[in-house]
Formats: sequence, C-alpha cells, structure tokens
Amino acid sequence: MNDSIVIIPTYNEIENIESIVRAVLSQHKSFHLLIIDDNSPDHTAKKVIALQEEFPDKLFLEQRTKKSGLGTAYVHGFKWALERNYQFIFEMDADFSHNPNDLEKLYDACHFGGADLAIGSRYVTGVNVVNWPLSRVLMSYFASVYVKFITGMKIHDATAGFVCYKREVLEKINLNKIKFVGYAFQIEMKYRTYCAKFQITEVPIIFTDRTKGVSKMSNAIIKEAILGVISLRLRKLVNSL
Repeated sequence: MNDSIVIIPTYNEIENIESIVRAVLSQHKSFHLLIIDDNSPDHTAKKVIALQEEFPDKLFLEQRTKKSGLGTAYVHGFKWALERNYQFIFEMDADFSHNPNDLEKLYDACHFGGADLAIGSRYVTGVNVVNWPLSRVLMSYFASVYVKFITGMKIHDATAGFVCYKREVLEKINLNKIKFVGYAFQIEMKYRTYCAKFQITEVPIIFTDRTKGVSKMSNAIIKEAILGVISLRLRKLVNSL
C-alpha cells in the first residue's frame, strides 16, 4: 500500500489534467493521486477516466454533481483518504503553479523532519512568485501578514494551497466543522492545526502562475478570507472553534 495520496480538485482543467497526472505519477517517490472533479463542463473527468486505464492502481477519481468550492472538495478528499491507509495526505493545484517535483520535499519534512503539517511556502525565504502581477503578489503577501497578526500563527504563507498533512492531523481535526471554501479554507485548516498543537513547518518553493486554463479567484473568495480570519479568532476566544 502506498503511504501517500495527492488530492487535486478540478473544475475545467482539461488543458492541464493529463500533464499534471503524468507529472505527479512519474515522481521518483511513488504517490497515489485522487482527482475531485466538480462536473467540469469541459469533460476533465472523462480524460481522468481514460488515464485510469494507464494508471489503474495509482489514479483515482471522485465526481461530484456540481461546483461546490475548493474547501468542500478537499474535505471530501480527506475523508476518502482517511477511509484508506494513507499516512501522508497532500493538497495541490492542477495548473502547475505547484511544481510536482516539490512533493518529495514536503513528504521528507513530514516523514523525516518531524513536521505534522508541511507547507510549500512562497514567502518563507522572501517572495518566490513567478508571473504574478505586482498587485496580486502584494495582496497575497499582506494577506499572510494580516493572518499572522490576527491569529498569532508564525506562518509566512497562511493561504498556501500546496501542503502535506500527516494522517493524525486530519483525524484530530473535526472535518465536519470546517466552514470556509476558498482561501479562508486554507487559513482555517492551518489555524485548526496550530490550535491543536501540531508541528508546522514551511518548506520554500517557487510558485509559478498558471499558463493554461482560467484562475478561480474572485472577489467573494477574497472577502471570505478577510472576514473569515476574524471569525476564526473570535470563535477560538469563546471556545467554539
């Protein structure tokens, strides 16, 4: 049984899906891959099904009936992984903004380095972002500064979506209580991990903006993240997190 599963949510990623599947499954360290597809109109899921013939024991697909948000996709994937014997559970984007070659760095941080949560961090050694406009870099960077100020977490990249959890973290966190679905989901998961006293490590990566497909960023997602941080902190203060 493979000890590691990479979870990738997809919605209209037909331009990237075959390449990202092949890149993840060709790593020196063996990973399994779970695609959570939200009924993509571009038939991303059909391509995954076709690729399953080539990777029958490594590539898995969960199809949902509608677009329901990043956070709910990951929670679905976490529960799927916990029902099986995976010890290391990864989050990753489909668009190559996260380099599959960095998966093993996150794995090593958890398996050998003592981390319970390893974060592929854009900001732990400066600003390591390629192809983003300055406005987007500043928004992302200062969002993490804001999160650090409100929550007290000593994390440089609180909105990062390239991470590795040890199984024990996801077993400890009540996944049914996860509230947020966009960037705030990433913050909430890290904050719950932090509040549960798990060891968090940031691993420096270079983040490269997508070259194919369309970004899912929206004003609603940004608003959720800004207000969500305050909500998380207040819920913690009144012991209702």
